[in-house]
Amino acid sequence: MSFGQGGPQSQWDPWKPQSQQQPWNSGGDSPDWAALAEASEARNKRRRLLFIGGGALATVAIASAVAVAVVSANGSGQASDTPTSQLPSTADIPSQSAAPPSFAPTSAPPPLDPKDFVSSGKKDRAPLSADILFPGTQLTMGDIVYKKGPTADTRTCASAAQGTLPKALTANGCTRLLRVTYTKGEIAVTVGVAVFDTEAQALKAKAQTDKKSIVRSLSGGGVKSFCTGAVCRSTTNSYGRYAYFTIAGFTDGKNVTQKATDVFRTGDDLAEFAFRQIRRRGEAQASAAAAG
Repeated sequence: MSFGQGGPQSQWDPWKPQSQQQPWNSGGDSPDWAALAEASEARNKRRRLLFIGGGALATVAIASAVAVAVVSANGSGQASDTPTSQLPSTADIPSQSAAPPSFAPTSAPPPLDPKDFVSSGKKDRAPLSADILFPGTQLTMGDIVYKKGPTADTRTCASAAQGTLPKALTANGCTRLLRVTYTKGEIAVTVGVAVFDTEAQALKAKAQTDKKSIVRSLSGGGVKSFCTGAVCRSTTNSYGRYAYFTIAGFTDGKNVTQKATDVFRTGDDLAEFAFRQIRRRGEAQASAAAAG
């Protein structure tokens, strides 16, 4: 006795609603393996198409969600097609005619000029002496240490000068000539600071000096006499109401030549120190005036 005879067998396919499942009979005819394989391949192909289609739909959904999120972040429920590079309207741009910010005037006075306090005897009222202007017992300039020697304070300026300098000092009203000597080995230098009532007088006295305008060297207190007959090197300058001079040479009586670079350096160092001390005098008085 056989089953399923009398007509073509319908192939059951779960993907076709119209197909019907055919029972398998272990005792009947063998299944059509080729047909089953084709049906399985068709099912797998449909699954792949569905997966691909589903993935595309998911991508579209994600992209839509991102677009909505971007629009929401911009504070609007609808996307705008306005270009992002569009400039704001003129109403949003600050007017160039707006008045600039104003500031309250400061009450701080302008800084005082230290040179003003050493340019006139009327303002330069701080105590003055050779030891005040040149304090201590030695002076260090760079890597060189100079030993301080004797000091002098002469009210008759011409008596502490020689050559053409006495005339220049007297003609322009020099009131005092402060001197100090420093030594280093066999080199000695005397610094002379001439005091005038005004800066104009000091400048004029400086202009009237020449190579023969020399401050008289100061010896004593362990410093041998120098520059009394030998060739020495001298300098002249001024700052404010002060004119300052140097005379440098050897304590053993040798002449100063162009090769005596140590003598030149000694004279330059002491001239620089005199300038600094005069300027500091002005700075101290300017600071005191500002504080008061």
